[in-house]
Amino acid sequence: MASNTEKPAVQKPGARQTLLLVATRKGAWFYYADQARQTWRTDGPHFLGHIINQLVLDPRDGRTLLAAAKTGHLGPTVFRSTDFGRTWKEAGRPPAFAASADGNGRAVDHTFWLTPGHADEPDVWYAGTSPQGLFRSEDGGVNWAPFSCINDDPQYRQWMGTVQDGTPDGPKMHSIIVDPRDAAHLYLAMSGGGVHESLDGGHSFTPLVDGLEVVEGFDPAEITFHDPHCVRLCPSNPDRLYQQNHCGIYRLDRPARRWQRIGRNMPAAVGDIGFPMVIHPRDADTAWVFPMDGTSVWPRTSPDGKPAVYATRNGGETWQRLDAGLPASQAWWTVKRQAMAADRNDPIGLYFGTTSGELWASRDEGRQWECIARHLPEIYAVETAEVA
Repeated sequence: MASNTEKPAVQKPGARQTLLLVATRKGAWFYYADQARQTWRTDGPHFLGHIINQLVLDPRDGRTLLAAAKTGHLGPTVFRSTDFGRTWKEAGRPPAFAASADGNGRAVDHTFWLTPGHADEPDVWYAGTSPQGLFRSEDGGVNWAPFSCINDDPQYRQWMGTVQDGTPDGPKMHSIIVDPRDAAHLYLAMSGGGVHESLDGGHSFTPLVDGLEVVEGFDPAEITFHDPHCVRLCPSNPDRLYQQNHCGIYRLDRPARRWQRIGRNMPAAVGDIGFPMVIHPRDADTAWVFPMDGTSVWPRTSPDGKPAVYATRNGGETWQRLDAGLPASQAWWTVKRQAMAADRNDPIGLYFGTTSGELWASRDEGRQWECIARHLPEIYAVETAEVA
């Protein structure tokens, strides 16, 4: 799989290209594939020097791009493009918490997660922030407003903890999911603060944490101690969800409310701790994770410096190590929660970006890996899209 940055790959008339949207600590890049996904054309950098937490193409119109950015002079904001990054315009009103009467309210540090709304709501977007906040735009990402009761509800604020709690670079609102069958059915996750579900379009949310474990010594009955890393809904079966948690890998089959820890079936020497989770677009039994070293000192590296993707093709009953083409040793990077994705080809392509700035790709569902880009800044997110 060669990388070609000199000229666009030749496309057959009417052919669709796979596009990778790569967000990093110091800008964003686009990677366009030829039809065979063997040659890649690079477009970028965009926003060089700025933190880009996520870059998403709206699947409903195939042209609107949103970028969650933290800039040196504008602070946390969202940018919008309708011409594939040739021009960008900052949001008129980025996500921001409502002002408090006493002047001691929270401030958005950065927008972390972007989710397009339901197909029946073509201009709706959702955003999750750090510290944990939920926001919604009804005009295609131009203006954002606080959404739902969560941001200011006393119980949820208690579950969110403080800005000193949570992940090393701040607590997150993430994994905002819209049920494709029902715009009023939403899921979200907070690190920390658990997984939550709404059946009424966000007017109310209910915790969904039964069966999830927490760090030893803490009480799982306390929602604040729950730390989901990534929650995914199966495109082919929206009644099934998978989760990569701070304390394992889980599956939930609705209408049940109790998560099952399927990560117990991972090799004991590797464990089931990690950040990203990817689900097959057409097979609800197939999923991939990228384990990291989750020992007591939490080095957040590949276990033993030997990175590998693990796949299940039976809903988590068994797992297979997929490392062909990956470094055999002395590779001390890992993959963040938004930095692994799949396309919709047959066979599907899998992609991940590393904390050391490498972009890896597989054309055969993880059986063989090749590095298609090196020396990028630390990769925060990888998204896929299909474009003409």
